[in-house]
Amino acid sequence: MNKSLTVLLILLSVPASAATLTCKGKVTVIAYHSPDRFMVQLESMNTPVFFCNPEARFSVSGTHYETGPESCKMLYSSLLAAQAQGKYIDYIHFDGDDVPAKCSDWETWRSSNIRYLRVHGE
Repeated sequence: MNKSLTVLLILLSVPASAATLTCKGKVTVIAYHSPDRFMVQLESMNTPVFFCNPEARFSVSGTHYETGPESCKMLYSSLLAAQAQGKYIDYIHFDGDDVPAKCSDWETWRSSNIRYLRVHGE
């Protein structure tokens, strides 16, 4: 009985992990939304998503890390260049409580951290 109770208490003390999702495709929308937030949408996504703030550290619930202003500007520049050149994003990894199970199931006006971004070179 004590072992079962101990295991139960340990499981209840571990925070539930946030959702994670990998999407791919060409950038269809790269946008700025006041106050100070950028949004992105790939062709596999149904709506744009807030991903950073170029003026301050950006965090979302469900993640233990933040995106700083310089990283935000780099992400924005990379996504803008990919859109302008018609490049394919073959891997973008989203983290946070707002992240859905599928790329086509985002709710409007949601936020996510981008943990990893890879642009295909061809």
